[in-house]
Amino acid sequence: AHRDAIAETADALARLDVAAALAERAVEGGWARPQLVEEPCFAIEGGRHPVVEAAVARSGDRFVANDCRLSPDNRLWLVTGPNMGGKSTFLRQNALIAVLAQAGSYVPATAATLGLVDRLFSRVGASDNLARGRSTFMVEMVETAAILAQATPNSFVILDEVGRGTSTYDGLAIAWAVVEAIHEDNRCRCLFATHYHELTRLAERCDALSLHHVRAREWKGELVLLHELADGPADRSYGLAVARLAGMAPATVARAKAVLAKLEAGRAKTGGLAAGLDDLPLFAAAAAVEEEPCDAIRAEVEGLDVDALTPREALDTLYRLKALARGT
Repeated sequence: AHRDAIAETADALARLDVAAALAERAVEGGWARPQLVEEPCFAIEGGRHPVVEAAVARSGDRFVANDCRLSPDNRLWLVTGPNMGGKSTFLRQNALIAVLAQAGSYVPATAATLGLVDRLFSRVGASDNLARGRSTFMVEMVETAAILAQATPNSFVILDEVGRGTSTYDGLAIAWAVVEAIHEDNRCRCLFATHYHELTRLAERCDALSLHHVRAREWKGELVLLHELADGPADRSYGLAVARLAGMAPATVARAKAVLAKLEAGRAKTGGLAAGLDDLPLFAAAAAVEEEPCDAIRAEVEGLDVDALTPREALDTLYRLKALARGT
């Protein structure tokens, strides 16, 4: 008898503890009370990831909040953008908001209205299962297959970089087919992050798919990640800029730039990804690292004594700066 009473008391205290902790976190974080409706919508204003937000605050920075609006007519978002740009954080924060809302908690957002989610699925991160003999790609495919088999129109799905664990063409083909299956068969609310920019063409044939990207800019040769979500596809991947930001050796980045130029030239000419590589001399970029045109122009301008220039010298300087801008 005493054992049952102790168990009931412990259960009640645990519930109070959870409710008090969530209430305290909601007050401290400025969370909002979610509105749960019957329609399969998902409208989040100023959504945030609570864990990442706390980590960013400790470093003295500000977390960039983003909106998410899914509806029956706009239920699948394809999110592109550079690595470290915030795609994965955006996916996870919305999944966390769904979990918190249905647990009876306030949510890290300015406002939130969402329909009930019967199942929440996620395919994020990279891991393998050595004990069962499963590679990273095999685990990815098993989890993706389970999602396609079990997701319903009332489910919420986040998929991050599906198809990245295999060759480029195989991965692109799989990602393309998965997007089509979710759009046509599962018809669930879904956030799909990818580096395959070819997938953006699906917006032409999938009525309920919309394109979005995390913003980034290059400023004075450096990559600036804005972490803001915007409409439309990303204009480029910024992979080389991210590699430079991560501290990769300049010679390696220069070599990658040369390889990329050959790949893009070959694809433009023949449509083949690897076309043009046969003409690429081995270690051609290892001897000299390319100097960014903007850096060379900046150095040239800073060294000018404008007041001492004659008209002819000024004209020659303009021609020289123009040549530097063209990279010649």
